[in-house]
Amino acid sequence: MNKYKIPLTAYPEQVRELAVHRYKVIEPYLLHEKTCKHIIEETGLSERTIWYWISQYRMDGLKGLLREPRKDKGSIRVAREVKEQTTKLLLQHKKRSIASIHREMCTFCGLNNFAAPSYHQVYAISKNLSPRLKKLAHDGMKSYQNKYDIVYRREASHPNEIWQADHTLLDIVVATGPNKQGRPWLTIIMDDYSRSIAGYYLSLKAPSSIQTALALYQAIKPKEKKQWAINGIPEKFYTDHGSDFVSKHMEQVAIDLKMNLLFSKVGVPRGRGKIERFFLTVNQMLLQELPGYIPAGQQKQLLTYKELDSKIEHFITEVYHQKVHGTIKETPLALWNEGQFLPNLPENMEDLDLLLLHVAKTRKVHSDGIYFQGLKYMNTNLAAYVNESVIIRYNPRDLAEIKVFYQDQFLCSAIADEISSYKISVDDISKARRKLSTALKQELQFHKTVSEEAIQLSQRTEELTPVNSTSKLKRYTHE
Repeated sequence: MNKYKIPLTAYPEQVRELAVHRYKVIEPYLLHEKTCKHIIEETGLSERTIWYWISQYRMDGLKGLLREPRKDKGSIRVAREVKEQTTKLLLQHKKRSIASIHREMCTFCGLNNFAAPSYHQVYAISKNLSPRLKKLAHDGMKSYQNKYDIVYRREASHPNEIWQADHTLLDIVVATGPNKQGRPWLTIIMDDYSRSIAGYYLSLKAPSSIQTALALYQAIKPKEKKQWAINGIPEKFYTDHGSDFVSKHMEQVAIDLKMNLLFSKVGVPRGRGKIERFFLTVNQMLLQELPGYIPAGQQKQLLTYKELDSKIEHFITEVYHQKVHGTIKETPLALWNEGQFLPNLPENMEDLDLLLLHVAKTRKVHSDGIYFQGLKYMNTNLAAYVNESVIIRYNPRDLAEIKVFYQDQFLCSAIADEISSYKISVDDISKARRKLSTALKQELQFHKTVSEEAIQLSQRTEELTPVNSTSKLKRYTHE
């Protein structure tokens, strides 16, 4: 059969690519950019081959440069050592031309007494290399995985189907004490469907299961603010494969709540664009306007941890949830509320106490309650456990209430009456203690100074007071 009567598209892709490659070789001559001699010097091809391709192209176009598949197609008749060295050069250098590698192979073969491969054979070896192998060799593992690994694109079809969790180190510093400052971490839990923020946790410590658990605790519980309606147990909880998320504790939580944990590959946290875009939004719309924003340079008046925490909550509920999202074309809050579905909640809210990882040392039940962080906690159920040792769990955001466990069983919630109407955190308690300690030190220093001044004054007074001297004259009584 005459090959020129067959449509070009009927030929295998590799055959058509070879024809295009041949055209690229002679194209500079056809466009009057280079001479035939110049092309021969660059490619190492023979003059006869170049003129043959030119005549074939002028006669039949691209079809004239086609070559019928050989019966021994796929086999390259060169010495094994030559093929291995050619392959090595092809994988080492991404941008080297076939002509350059062909010239080096001719030199290699001359020095080692091998028959030199033709330009076509070098080209054929290159074409027979797996594109995957080339990608891995030239661009590295990460680029290879991004191109060839199968990535499951998590797209939720309804609210609370998938929640994502992630941490970021914020571009802001906050005041953590007298002449002290720190850079906080933000842990976020996002509803994949609506892009709503279900929960968050701000911490000055590096990410761990503690921050994740506390953010999840907040995410699941119903909130008081109507602008923050997101709550319930997600069907799937998607996280990094970090050590914090794979802790036995988190696995136990997931099983107890009937929540499916999803992990990305170790070291390959892909598919996280939605939550990363939220972090970018926080940076651009909130942090840039606050004192302590790092790119703006140091500022004297920094926010406290609690002030920043309050501003983040306000931003989430009053700004982010109320603003139309560019991708979903609705506000996150409106999309989450769409359909008025009923979130799945724990049968008993005490089940969530398992998520409160801040476990204090064993506490003893006294006749008047449990003492913790300088506060007294009381519940009538404790009366039967006076002098017994118990374990308490607490939310560091609010110390007004602690959860009491006896022999690994939930016993009761104990209230600190003196702060029950306030929201007092561990940081507040620590700050108050530092303030009191500073005040006491100042008072002690004051008394010490006053005492020293009194002693010095007394000493100076003694030095200035005249002493009544006794007369040394002998006195006689009247006889």
